[in-house]
Amino acid sequence: MQGMIGASGLSNGRLKRMRDVLGRHVESGGVPGLVALVSRHGEIHVDVLGRLAIGGAAMTRDAIFRIASMTKPVSAAAAMILVEECRLRLDDPIDDFLPELADRRVLRSLESEIDDTVPANRAITLRDILTFRLGYGMIPVFPDRYPIQKAISAKGLAPGPVFPALSPDELMRRYSELPLVYQPGERWLYNAGSEILGVLIARVSGMSLGAFLAERIFEPLGMRDTAFFTPQDTQKRFATAYVRDRQTSELKVFDDPVTGKFSSPPEFENASAGLVSTADDFNAFAQMLLNGGRLGNERILSRPSVELMTTDQLLPEQKTGSEIFFSDNRGWGFGMSVFSRRDHLYHVPGRFGWEGGYGTSWYSDPKEGLTGILLTQRLMESPQMPQVMADFWTSAYQAIAD
Repeated sequence: MQGMIGASGLSNGRLKRMRDVLGRHVESGGVPGLVALVSRHGEIHVDVLGRLAIGGAAMTRDAIFRIASMTKPVSAAAAMILVEECRLRLDDPIDDFLPELADRRVLRSLESEIDDTVPANRAITLRDILTFRLGYGMIPVFPDRYPIQKAISAKGLAPGPVFPALSPDELMRRYSELPLVYQPGERWLYNAGSEILGVLIARVSGMSLGAFLAERIFEPLGMRDTAFFTPQDTQKRFATAYVRDRQTSELKVFDDPVTGKFSSPPEFENASAGLVSTADDFNAFAQMLLNGGRLGNERILSRPSVELMTTDQLLPEQKTGSEIFFSDNRGWGFGMSVFSRRDHLYHVPGRFGWEGGYGTSWYSDPKEGLTGILLTQRLMESPQMPQVMADFWTSAYQAIAD
């Protein structure tokens, strides 16, 4: 069995090893269920394990999961569609479309009170938003220590598993009442850029974000189950989301498929974390990027746009304060992480993708021609990859036999 190698260059015996490894995570109760997909050279291997809910129906290949921050690269791709049409430009100020962000004030220092500010050196651009260098975002210091952290929380804009349930205009109004943490272009801060990007895409396109994504990305790629909510007729395939109870260490329901936050159209279509999808749906998006913007006869983006999106855009000093997300082996392109150094089996320079805080992971590797997608329904407990994800990626790369 170990010697059997498909046209993909993946060992069948080693893929079985991956199934066995992931099965132990399900059998131990670490995750209720999962769908794991590995695609290489046109061949797709999928493992389906466990259940949609604890004590519920068996997991299925077409199960729907909340993909959380795997939404970010999708939103970035949507923005690049508008760039290619010259309806947006990377280095133009976004003030005409987001007047709430015009004439920004900037904290004098991270420790400053929120009214201790200086004028912004320049306007915020789309490039700043796509690279998370706009000046808004998560300060990874826990618990909240700085006045600006407390102000962000008070506005309901702090990153976390429960994201804003506001209208887009109200979201922007609240951001307008906060100073920037850093000067535009100065420092990478997680998350806020994608939230704001979704509002920008909607205003520029004249459509809701969901409608634009459906028309320009999901429908052309055949991503039938990817959206900002699950219609009633698909909720039987929607996995229940769980979080670990800190007191008992037991898994408890975080979001229910039928009564939860994703069971009806949201007031705010969150371009940072709001999509649901399936393994095969997201693989279509991933293959489009890996193919330089094209899938079959559908071209979503040009190859130069994809190359730009998947190139590290950060200088070392711009990562200061956010090392927990990067270590010293990767940076950030447009809406996704990009690896720069090989120090692990699956840390390959040029490999791009991101995790979702509700328990999902996707990366594509141009050098190996490989895409991996792991969908689970257990929330992550820190920015560090949980063991089931690390084991999935180790297993995917050890299966390469050519």
